[in-house]
Amino acid sequence: MKGTVIYMSKYKFYYDESEHSRRITQNTIQNENYYDNFVTVIVGWKEGNEQEVFRKYMEFEKKYGDGNELKSTIFKPKQLEYGFASLNKRNVQLINDLLSIFDENTKLYFCVASKVEYIILQLFSGYKNDLAINADAIKYSITKAIMTYHPDDVIECIYHYPERLVPILKNFFRNRIEINKNYLPLKERENESFRQILLVLDDINEEFKINWNYHTSFIGFKNYLGEESIGNYELLLDKEGAAKEDSNTIKAARNSKITNVKEADSKSNCGLRMADMMAGLIAKLLKSLYHARQYDLKSEKIEKKILNQKWFDLNNHQLDLYKKLQKIILEWDNTWHKSYAGIYSDDLICFESLLIYMAHFKNPCQIKEQGLNKQGEYFNGFATAELDRYFQRLTFSNLSSINVEDLKYDSCLNLAGAKTYYNIEKQPKLIINTTNVVYALLADFHPLTGIPLITVMKNKKPICYQLPIQYQKWAYTTIIANILPAKIRFTKNNGKYFADIL
Repeated sequence: MKGTVIYMSKYKFYYDESEHSRRITQNTIQNENYYDNFVTVIVGWKEGNEQEVFRKYMEFEKKYGDGNELKSTIFKPKQLEYGFASLNKRNVQLINDLLSIFDENTKLYFCVASKVEYIILQLFSGYKNDLAINADAIKYSITKAIMTYHPDDVIECIYHYPERLVPILKNFFRNRIEINKNYLPLKERENESFRQILLVLDDINEEFKINWNYHTSFIGFKNYLGEESIGNYELLLDKEGAAKEDSNTIKAARNSKITNVKEADSKSNCGLRMADMMAGLIAKLLKSLYHARQYDLKSEKIEKKILNQKWFDLNNHQLDLYKKLQKIILEWDNTWHKSYAGIYSDDLICFESLLIYMAHFKNPCQIKEQGLNKQGEYFNGFATAELDRYFQRLTFSNLSSINVEDLKYDSCLNLAGAKTYYNIEKQPKLIINTTNVVYALLADFHPLTGIPLITVMKNKKPICYQLPIQYQKWAYTTIIANILPAKIRFTKNNGKYFADIL
């Protein structure tokens, strides 16, 4: 209506980080406490809710910090060696009280960015996806190989003489191919990937300078704001460096077109301290999960690496922590860009898989009834399946550049037998209303656009429909949780999209 003023609620956001190496060196990576991922967390809420959130957090600090500033360094690596299962009673209560500050109105965004990937991205800065090369898959595979095998000569080269990185990488992949020949067919897929990498490396001769920047987390946050349709906001960063100088962090935020961003001292702001605590908790869990899944690099013996059964020996309170964290990260404020990572997303995928896996248990008795000694194997299969799905999507990501008119066929059949058109405009859209209940067979993604799809049974035939882009995160979670087929009601209310399993 003409003359009508639409009031947009203002949001307050607070940023902090964990596992940040101010300067990445050879010694940094080879340090036993080193963790590859740089973790950032941003918490937020509507401005009108801030007083209540701050009240709750100050009560939390009064209880556990004697009124002093609590820092995420309170979480010691040993306390989370086996995830929440290794927490003592007091630490369980502390984390429970921290997570209880969050509710469905609290915003939480976090980014998990590989430092090694950042280096590889610079090496391949001139390469984009096309029909001839899937640059993303190449970058992923190189990063994963370095993170899996930790080749000393490659790491040393990165920091001492990066101009020689290409021939050193070639030598590493040639050697791995020869070693892997002793373990065929188990390693044949890896060898094929390494052969493709060698072909690409033959075409690269670039020098580059390593200088870590802070842009990745802000790129993801900008996408998150757009998805949430938040334009009126303020972002506060924990102040670093000289008092009168802008930090590299705030410069990166502004360069990423994040507006209305300021710096402040965490000692005087509850929001910054809350972000710090969540960043520390998520980073410690990620780090413990990563180290628990690492192979013995001193041995060439090929053995499956699974989580120790101690990860699953949980009491009710410890299991409830997983359920609370799963709600905060994967259920509440469910948007696609709520969590963000680079091309190498293995740690994030395994972390979210762990939350889903743990949260599906009703109680610890159910875990024990299935066998504690079997849970590591079960979880490994669960997480591996999702990692494989991710790599398959990545493998075909360069298809987005294809002109659909050049394809021999206009469609293909998905796993449920429903027709999927390469031209997304031909794919029918699912009607979203309060009465639309469908029997869903399969959730997946369009191979060229990444738009979420749902296959439903209609008149005894499987039909594939495209869903609104807001269901991307839901589709992803549905796939790894393996909850279909099921009856589902899709609804839209006040600009928010919902999917209720009936």
